[in-house]
Amino acid sequence: MDNKSKKIGLVGLGVMGKPMAKNLVKNGYSLVVFDIKPEPVEELVSLGAESRSTPAAVAADCDIVITMLPNSPHVKQVVSGENGLMEGFKPGMIYIDMSSISPVVAKELSETVATKGVIMLDAPVSGGEPKAKAGTMSIMVGGKQEIFDSVIDVFQAMGRDVTLVGEIGSGNVCKLSNQIMVALHLAAVSEAMVFAEKAGADPEKVYQAIRGGLAGSTVLDAKMPMILDRNFKPGGPIWMHTKDLLNVRDAALAIDAPIPLSTMVLEAMKACKCDGHVNDDHSGIIQYWEKLANIEVKRRK
Repeated sequence: MDNKSKKIGLVGLGVMGKPMAKNLVKNGYSLVVFDIKPEPVEELVSLGAESRSTPAAVAADCDIVITMLPNSPHVKQVVSGENGLMEGFKPGMIYIDMSSISPVVAKELSETVATKGVIMLDAPVSGGEPKAKAGTMSIMVGGKQEIFDSVIDVFQAMGRDVTLVGEIGSGNVCKLSNQIMVALHLAAVSEAMVFAEKAGADPEKVYQAIRGGLAGSTVLDAKMPMILDRNFKPGGPIWMHTKDLLNVRDAALAIDAPIPLSTMVLEAMKACKCDGHVNDDHSGIIQYWEKLANIEVKRRK
């Protein structure tokens, strides 16, 4: 299905939302945007988007509405708060939340918007800012097959790998599962490379030796060069990954799922926050292990 004849609203023009909005405009979609900060709104308007003064006004003028916000409370406020989407929703609309939130909250929001005759998909993303800019994010969707099929072109304007995982909430279950795996992998890389450095080995050569074997991975290849260069400019910052692991903790508590390793990595990330590294890329979690070992993993001259 082609939705280019319809108006699409996007609320939230932050690190991820702004490049997503740009890709929608670039691909020929009629876009209406809102953000609490004027600068990204002005930038999108200069590229051809329209703007509205409230989320309610966005919903009132659009057929499909997307939100991309930091966490569950922000999404709930934009949906149900004063001048929120619920004030502008009309029967038959599709609401897509692409934030990374609690799957429990995603289900609650679906029930809330259904009272206005609106059908919801939860569709969190993976890939960070670089893939958001490139339009190559992975998108994990929860909701009804027919609704997913009706907006697949919208997803494909923002991402490459788009998968319907299951019913509403499943998108965020998948995203949190992804974040568990990435967090634990980053912790394993950190521990291994601090061990290698402490033992006197060249960490760059250790990386080159193991990257083609079973321990090699996308995470290792994406993050190890950043560690060696001490380049912790965020693609996915520690604060954001901490938020995801807090959502993992809350969801796991609700369903009695064991998460001992995730809990340990969460504490390491919280320690990084206390040390002033909260805005570093999540590969900067290695600084927790480095501090314990009193060494620094970096490229040798």
